[in-house]
Amino acid sequence: MTRTMITGRYVIGFDGTGHEILHNGEVVYENDTIVHVGFGYEGPLDYRIDAGNAVVGPGFIDLDALADLDSTILGFDNAPGWRHGRVWASTYVERGPRDAYTPEEEDAKKRYAFAQLLLNGITTALPITSLLYREWGETYEEFARAAAIGADYGLRLYLGPAYRTGASMIHPEGHFDIHWDEPRGMRGLEEAIEFVKDYDGRANGLIRGMLAPDRIECCTQELLERTADAASALDCPVRLHCCQSPLEVETVEARFGQSSIELLDHSGFLDHRVLLPHGIYLGGRHPTEGSVERDLGMLQSSKASLVHCPLVSARMGRVMNSFAKMQRYGINVGMGTDTYPPDIVTNMHAGIMITRLLEGDETACSAADYYNAATLGGANALNRPDLGRLAPGAKADITVFDLSGFHLGQLIDPIQTMVMSGSGQDFTLVIVNGKTVMKERQIEGIDLKDLASEAQQQFDRLRSSYPERTHLHPPEDEIFRSSFPSIKKGI
Repeated sequence: MTRTMITGRYVIGFDGTGHEILHNGEVVYENDTIVHVGFGYEGPLDYRIDAGNAVVGPGFIDLDALADLDSTILGFDNAPGWRHGRVWASTYVERGPRDAYTPEEEDAKKRYAFAQLLLNGITTALPITSLLYREWGETYEEFARAAAIGADYGLRLYLGPAYRTGASMIHPEGHFDIHWDEPRGMRGLEEAIEFVKDYDGRANGLIRGMLAPDRIECCTQELLERTADAASALDCPVRLHCCQSPLEVETVEARFGQSSIELLDHSGFLDHRVLLPHGIYLGGRHPTEGSVERDLGMLQSSKASLVHCPLVSARMGRVMNSFAKMQRYGINVGMGTDTYPPDIVTNMHAGIMITRLLEGDETACSAADYYNAATLGGANALNRPDLGRLAPGAKADITVFDLSGFHLGQLIDPIQTMVMSGSGQDFTLVIVNGKTVMKERQIEGIDLKDLASEAQQQFDRLRSSYPERTHLHPPEDEIFRSSFPSIKKGI
């Protein structure tokens, strides 16, 4: 048994119902479990860590964690997405989709992404990658390797290969459709079930299983129903992207005559295990106050969780309406990143500003509300009362956020200062399950420069593959336009 104490200017303790700020507090953990939070510990110790002028807090929980080389950033100034390769061209489907990455590249991008998560103070992650670049779905073998990479990094992960029965596509004349392959989707579900059975609880509990059907419009009702049955039998989380785009709500209403939330409720899908990014378009294709309230009531009674990813949504001009409204309805909200950078601090700051704008009220939400979502909200979504808090009996997932940086300006309050002036780059120490996995912006055994170089080369190759998938197959320089005229020496 090894006991370690961490002290710091501010310790974010937990009093049994919520966080509290302990000035010059201390946290003691033995192996993978916290045994003391507070003041005046007099028991035996093997190691002491003085974090100094810092916030010692729980690790963040990222319920929609980027495990990819983020392609959404390619759409930042290249919209609409369907015209720039974010939806498969039907002619590409006719030729036969193929994987854009080799297995070795899949592993490389996860090594890069998992390192980014740890560097941003994320200790528990539910990874997501884009199926745009897949022949169809993710595989058992790929996630077996991902589990090994995650365990090697010491990151707490919920894993499960994504599957679907359909893929959105656009025809040359401009109308959208779904390319269906239901047998393949059902095989994907069975493979995902086997993965959860085989891997849940591995690596001393760091690896857990989840089910990850792709976005709702790409699922048949049977796939949704069988997924719900499997999640109940396995007692594991199930994440489904939902209420996130106009194309989705139009497609669901055309097929079922219902809103996305109604479809999930009537399919027996909604319950306390369910995680739904992004919760933007509630109430169906033509929402009314009544239809939105109906959807909110279904979410509330089911105890499903919404996953709030404000940064990636706002980049596309979309917002959850609103975080404060979800709080008023008693709906659990956790945080996700789903884009680069995987920085929950930046997401909290963006989310607060968006919520206040939507509500027209600067008191509509606070830094504390969003910090709760990034910690306790994520733990509630996963039904893990041992995560997202510093308390005796909780897992020793601990972060140190440095407050001494000149760029942070004047200290107001440790959490408010973190959110207003800081970023994920201010984390200097990350401990997961009692093991130090990031220290002074370095991860032991990982050459971050080599990872970055490899990722950029891989990303450039990915960009060059876009024309074959994109509507009408324009050249790469028409898909991704330069901000200003780009002039090279000698040309």
